[in-house]
Amino acid sequence: MANDVAKPLINEDWTAVWLGALIILLAVVGLQIPKPVFSWSDGTTLYGQVLAGSNLLKIGGLFFIMYAIAAAGTALAGKSIAAVLKIFPLVFFVSILAMLLAGNKLIKDLNLEAVIFSLSLGLLIGNLFRLPEWITKSLQTELFVKIGLVLLGTSIIFGDMLKAGSLGLLQALIVVLSVWYFAFWICKKLGVEDDMRMMISSAVSICGVSAAIATSGAISGDTKKLSYVISLVLVTAIPMMIGMPYLAQWMQLPEAVTGAWLGGSIDTSGAVVAAGTLVGEDALKISTIVKFSQNVLLGIAAFAISVYWTYSRKEGVAVEKPTLGVIWERFPKFVLGFVCASLLFSFVLNADTIKAVKEPLKNIQTMWFVLAFTSIGMETRFAELFHQNNKKPLYGFLIAQGFNIIVTLLVAYLLFR
Repeated sequence: MANDVAKPLINEDWTAVWLGALIILLAVVGLQIPKPVFSWSDGTTLYGQVLAGSNLLKIGGLFFIMYAIAAAGTALAGKSIAAVLKIFPLVFFVSILAMLLAGNKLIKDLNLEAVIFSLSLGLLIGNLFRLPEWITKSLQTELFVKIGLVLLGTSIIFGDMLKAGSLGLLQALIVVLSVWYFAFWICKKLGVEDDMRMMISSAVSICGVSAAIATSGAISGDTKKLSYVISLVLVTAIPMMIGMPYLAQWMQLPEAVTGAWLGGSIDTSGAVVAAGTLVGEDALKISTIVKFSQNVLLGIAAFAISVYWTYSRKEGVAVEKPTLGVIWERFPKFVLGFVCASLLFSFVLNADTIKAVKEPLKNIQTMWFVLAFTSIGMETRFAELFHQNNKKPLYGFLIAQGFNIIVTLLVAYLLFR
């Protein structure tokens, strides 16, 4: 299937922006986005409502819409359409199963969301079975997350974003600088190689996978080391995503403080969304805004790291020269889609239109996140992480992550309480 791969028409961030904009446009002009029912309390409601023919048709309609969008995203990214057309139905089926599990009344009372079940089911599949390489390579995890985040902008009023955004940026500056320096220092003490500790420091302090990729591109591009750091990010994001909301509840933290803590501590945007969802709507909004505030710093960080690496690198190591273009290249473009969606729903659309499309857009946004976490589970193999001979990067990452959690909690409490 490698022959099906073509040159990307646009990068993944822009693909997410345009596909998210297309979904919003279709909803606004009157396309009826299917809104299936997943809530049930017993066998009667399960078979009479969720598995009823009319509801199955809605699930089918949602499948074909998302199937077409995923195929379009694959084509724009220059990836194998044939592979995605084969694997997407499985990912969607597992995601629907997760929605059914989360729709049970007892599960809802425990405040467990569909993303937890989709992640768990994906991990079972990915770790119990050795999936072929073409499957793992065709999983569009980041694209699904980014489309969902663009759509999330429709539910965030710009006035609230400005109010929390200034505090979010202040928190991001404090946390990123302090955590990055500590992670770099502790990894150096442990004897971690220069490029690896650069990637670890950026991944822990800024925005996980994206920061690791950006840093790797700016300094060395060592895919093996990059893969190891990404595995660390994904594996540690799982217990943080599930445990931190309940820890915050036990500590009786205000919802805004919890959201700021989650957004500043958890390394992947999708996991931040999932954790924020477990807490509540306000926590989801604050956590997303704080995470985006950190994402905005990604381009600046990549530029600074490029400058540092240029003047401190060993002879013979090819690196990317620091230019203003690096900042724009590393900037997460899907953030622009999020902001534009927020502006559209804050200042342009009338109240009747917003009322008509808000819930269907929320539903399809949730489905993109669920699909993403099914994919994350399927592509994450614990065995590959723990077969590494050198555990120093792991120790450095875990120590830095612990420091990150504590510092971010203190800063979040001071700014958002």
